[in-house]
Amino acid sequence: MKVMGIVGWSGSGKTSLVVEVLPLLRKAGLKVSTMKHAHHRFDVDKPGKDSFRHREAGASEVLVVTSSRWVLMHESREEPEPSIESLIERMTPVDLLLIEGFKTHPHPKLEIHRESEGKPLLCPEDPGIVAVASDRPLPGLKIPVLDLNDPGAVAEFILAHTGLRTPRQAM
Repeated sequence: MKVMGIVGWSGSGKTSLVVEVLPLLRKAGLKVSTMKHAHHRFDVDKPGKDSFRHREAGASEVLVVTSSRWVLMHESREEPEPSIESLIERMTPVDLLLIEGFKTHPHPKLEIHRESEGKPLLCPEDPGIVAVASDRPLPGLKIPVLDLNDPGAVAEFILAHTGLRTPRQAM
């Protein structure tokens, strides 16, 4: 399974880019999954639902199944956050796993950079960043700079970099 990270400061447009690139990768015939790191607590469950009550009662994991999807909720309780490697192992193998966040992990990453955010580039300090997608030219970088407003070019870069397609093949 090939892995490509999407990193950047909060508000840079990581999720927006992922949802624009994903359909293009699927159109290219790939099975693609995503993993997203959240820096805050969240809950996909709702108070009062049976699955919520199971977790509140102490279940370590709750698996909810319908005819159209299933979700496994794991309660970490006092456990530390799991490693990215252990999380990847839990994923069903696909052609490509896009990982949003986890910017300190050494997997290959594409940095999203918006000059208007006023934040510094991450790539000078992170050798895992293999390209930058920006809304402005960034002269002087020693890695590719892609147009953030061209999801097709970003998808092509991901395909070429991961070896899932050579740059000459059309999407």
